[in-house]
Amino acid sequence: MKLQKETKERKSPHGRWYADACGTAFGLETLGERWALLIVRELMFGPRRFSDLRAALPGISAKVLTERLAGLEASGVLRRETAPEPAPAQLYGLTRWGYAAEPIIQELGRWAAASALHDPTLPLSPVSFMLSLRTMFDAGAAEGLAVTAVFAIGSARFTARLEDGALPVTRGETDECDLHFEADSGPALAAMFYGGVSPEDAGVAIRGDRGLADRFIDLFTLPEPFSG
Repeated sequence: MKLQKETKERKSPHGRWYADACGTAFGLETLGERWALLIVRELMFGPRRFSDLRAALPGISAKVLTERLAGLEASGVLRRETAPEPAPAQLYGLTRWGYAAEPIIQELGRWAAASALHDPTLPLSPVSFMLSLRTMFDAGAAEGLAVTAVFAIGSARFTARLEDGALPVTRGETDECDLHFEADSGPALAAMFYGGVSPEDAGVAIRGDRGLADRFIDLFTLPEPFSG
């Protein structure tokens, strides 16, 4: 009977912690366990392997990652799929409902970045940096500007296409780009985009028009810290 009860609760998590009909309570029951929301963050640009997620979240154990993936799958946030040939592998990808959590991640990140306790020098995964661009992007300042920018962050590759005040980001790179940013890690790019550190001092290589790069970088700013 106990196993049956646990299975039922896993399939329908609403109310398991708070016994509260509020959507916020259900959201916390779905994404509020430690690491759950960060796993969703890492899947925002497409499905990933178990090993990819562990590499992006070095503080998580294999056991906890397995548990969180199972819980998110049972809740309908993600699903398992198989990568095509020539290297078949099990992948974890978000459902449509899972992808709809991006605004939650963005607003939480924007709110937290306004705290005086926020430390932007801590480790930052490539996906986290790219999501930060979508979060801190000033669409008004980008009016009339069209830029295709490739980001090479360690072994990860992303393409951001700025057009009509929108900044979609996809995994992978294109040969036809206006700007190419290359760095060993997310913090190096964050230092340049948000900290005013020069590319040379941050360890970022830029290919493309430097004036355009400066204008592009100026489109992204952290919120002012709250005082009191």
